[in-house]
Amino acid sequence: MSPDRERRPSRPQRGRPAPRKPGPRRPPATDPARRVALDVLHAIRERDAYANLALPELLRGRRISGRDAALATELTYGAARAQGLLDEIIAACSDRPLSKLDGAVLDGLRLGAYQLLRTRIPEHAAVGSTVDLVREDAGSHVAGFVNAVLRKVSEKDESAWLDQLAPDPEKDAIGNLALRTAHPRWVARSFAEALGDKGPELKAALEADDTRPEVHLVARPGEISADELAAITGGEVAPYSPYGVRLPSGAGDPADSEPIRERLAAVQDEGSQLCAVALTKAPVEGADERWLDLCAGPGGKAALLGALAGLSGARVDAVEKAPHRARLVEKSVDGLPVTVHVADGRESGLAGGYDRVLLDAPCSGLGSLRRRPEARWRRQPSDVADLTKLQGQLLASALDLVRPGGVVAYVVCSPHLGETEGVVGEGARRAKAEVLDAREFFPGVPHLGEGPFVQLWPHRHGTDAMFCAVLRRPETA
Repeated sequence: MSPDRERRPSRPQRGRPAPRKPGPRRPPATDPARRVALDVLHAIRERDAYANLALPELLRGRRISGRDAALATELTYGAARAQGLLDEIIAACSDRPLSKLDGAVLDGLRLGAYQLLRTRIPEHAAVGSTVDLVREDAGSHVAGFVNAVLRKVSEKDESAWLDQLAPDPEKDAIGNLALRTAHPRWVARSFAEALGDKGPELKAALEADDTRPEVHLVARPGEISADELAAITGGEVAPYSPYGVRLPSGAGDPADSEPIRERLAAVQDEGSQLCAVALTKAPVEGADERWLDLCAGPGGKAALLGALAGLSGARVDAVEKAPHRARLVEKSVDGLPVTVHVADGRESGLAGGYDRVLLDAPCSGLGSLRRRPEARWRRQPSDVADLTKLQGQLLASALDLVRPGGVVAYVVCSPHLGETEGVVGEGARRAKAEVLDAREFFPGVPHLGEGPFVQLWPHRHGTDAMFCAVLRRPETA
């Protein structure tokens, strides 16, 4: 027998599978959607990835499209959004504390539990596919445990589990609604405080926040109308923004549409459009030629302001502290009368005297949790204190850069009272600025409350929960 024949592996016995050779982990060809979803959940947990960035990258890299891409999106966003709710139910079905579970196992349990509780996927498919994926990631020794937990999860539907696990609504109404709508309790409380309600309207707000949002487009003023954009994309003209279009569910990737490829339109929530437009509607006496976007990244509002400025003969300075975000702004405003500056908005180095200033301040993002499913579990109440300090400093800078008689629009994507009324009240007091009734600059938008601020809501307006205050710097004596 030759040495070559001695090294040849023997044929495995009939009925026994050949041993698997070790190699790099690859998504199984039979289940690409669930593989992608689980890999995104791993990325969120392991390196604080963002689902809206990680998921498209994996879908493109693995050439997944159509129904598989739609399923991957539903499972990824759904499991990430419902994480806290899923964890409560998994904990009730496990004989081990969640803190003791391997991270890959917990990710798999969340993915499986979501399929069982919030989709129409058959139980055998949800459980079997999850066990296979977790076995691939964490080893065969955990397969039995995962199977047992998911079988127990499947014994009740979501409503029955919530009846068992949610706090008594008579004793803790906010806690009950928080768990039922998959929100941290502190976020639900901040919504309740902003709404002045912890009953039916809070329930409606939290439920709206627990659903996948529509995709909104903005038509570039002077280039294409909302009617034309709606006709091309198959969407509907937005109810409030004169430049907005809302796309139907399942419309596909808007980036593939011709208007966006031709830079005639962009993806932008209607609430963001309304807040940018509000700045341009506030009356100013005298010159109206110099506008400023003090925190411009990634550039959506700067582009809308730039297009409107071009129509009226004004120019815009856009300030962004982070160089990579400044490059995004430059890309967004290409061809518009906008100059981008890489600087800290608190110390921009710009000469003052602006007629209009938009301050879209860094914030907790509690108003856009629908679009960032992992954010609700990543944010902490302690984050708000640092943010309100920064917001106050930026507002002081904005009021210093605007000319006497000019206007500042303070905008945050959050309903948290500390970030909204608290910051504006203190900033106006310090600068002796006049707080205008912002409702006047949101024509046709209903349910804006008593003013003088505007707080948009998903359940009332179908937008992100954007806040807008408009201030006028007092004339000098």
